[in-house]
Amino acid sequence: MSTLNRDRYGLVLTTSSREAAQLYAEGVDLLLESSYGAEECLQRAIAMDEDFALAHAALSLLQMVLTSGEAQASAARAQRLVRNATLREQRHVEGISLFVHGQAAQALDIILEVLAQTPRDAVLMRVANRILQLGCSGAGAPDFPQRFHALLHSLAPSYGDDWAFLSHYAFAHHEVGQLDEALELAERSLALRPTNGHAVHSIAHVHFEKGQAVAGGDFLGPWLEGYNSGSQFNVHLSWHQALFELAQGQYTEAIARYENAIRSTVVQRSPASLADSASLMWRMRLYGQRNPNLAVHEISQQAEVAADTDGPAFRDAHAALAFAAQGDHESMRRMVKRLERRAAQGHALTGEITLPLVRGIAEFAAERYGAAIAHLEAVMPQVVRIGGSHAQREVFEDTLVEAYVRGQRHARAVEALRERLDRRDTVRDRFWLARVRAEDGAAEAARTMLGDVARNWRRADPDSSEMNILHTLMGAVSTP
Repeated sequence: MSTLNRDRYGLVLTTSSREAAQLYAEGVDLLLESSYGAEECLQRAIAMDEDFALAHAALSLLQMVLTSGEAQASAARAQRLVRNATLREQRHVEGISLFVHGQAAQALDIILEVLAQTPRDAVLMRVANRILQLGCSGAGAPDFPQRFHALLHSLAPSYGDDWAFLSHYAFAHHEVGQLDEALELAERSLALRPTNGHAVHSIAHVHFEKGQAVAGGDFLGPWLEGYNSGSQFNVHLSWHQALFELAQGQYTEAIARYENAIRSTVVQRSPASLADSASLMWRMRLYGQRNPNLAVHEISQQAEVAADTDGPAFRDAHAALAFAAQGDHESMRRMVKRLERRAAQGHALTGEITLPLVRGIAEFAAERYGAAIAHLEAVMPQVVRIGGSHAQREVFEDTLVEAYVRGQRHARAVEALRERLDRRDTVRDRFWLARVRAEDGAAEAARTMLGDVARNWRRADPDSSEMNILHTLMGAVSTP
């Protein structure tokens, strides 16, 4: 006979073992904070009670993230075992199972119904975050950051000062531009749970959005030293730290971080880290105007599944970066053909966003900047539909701005850069603006900006290709 236990949020758990319920609660906390050990806790819970449906369901979520190939089998076991559990647990498992089986839109419908009735189902709150953030729920909603923020705002009274909810609420705030509020929420969460990687993630995002690369790196770098490198989230947080290093011109540090924290997942061809590896590599390529000193072909191989297999727009956009940087024209051609077929079948997101975005990246790599601009400009107002965070999508905006500069569209480049600088001041955007002004013959204005860039990049690698470009420009606009 099953006995009724409760999780940390007071929700009934149908399991025959109090120990299993406790291990499940521990595993869920580790899942919610994106820390290492959740899988082991859930496996131990299942060993205590093999009929514990919710433990199998939570395990399937972790296996999906880890791309172990066992996620659907775990979800199927959860569905079979949950028949004798409560209605809430049945609906909980149904929502997770649909998500794991690739039916995200249907999963979201059920999850929202459950949350309306049981707002403290924190696991489903986390799944809703993932579906909305990754644009998995259909045609790609241009308002999903606002939609997720509205959802969590409606749930907030039910959670109070819960550390897990606060970190997710923080994420929703910075994605709608409420940066100070996001930082306050994330810091409250971290104070309550110092191991909470999800709160640290939001703090990193706030620093990124404010252009605070030094402060962001000084916070995140030391915290990462105590974070378990076995956590899948270590890859993504290391990517954030590499962005802070790149923002300071520190290519050597960023490449070392890639080698130590990200490359192993690339070699394993894990799709979970493709966005991190491809976008980091592409940024280095953009900024230094050449491929970085790392194995670009490995990232292209990691992206290979996207050449012939349908998947999320977010994945396809990053696969295009990998193929373009490697010069893998055959994989790019196959992916474009696949996207053309999908668009012809009426898939709106593919036809309106993914296909022109991929074409724009291919044209940029071929140095046909006019064509790249035409494609990228068409999608940029709605690029949010591919999913991800603003920090992740900014690489595509960077590509358009650099296409303006290289394609001699100086007026458009100045307009785009001034808009970015009004939003948040960054050294690299000032450098790019100085490049445009120098090419336009505004030597004095360029000289002033370049001097300011040089002072702010005192930590930069002195012999990087980007610093060589900076010094060349400074020489060209120096006073005769």
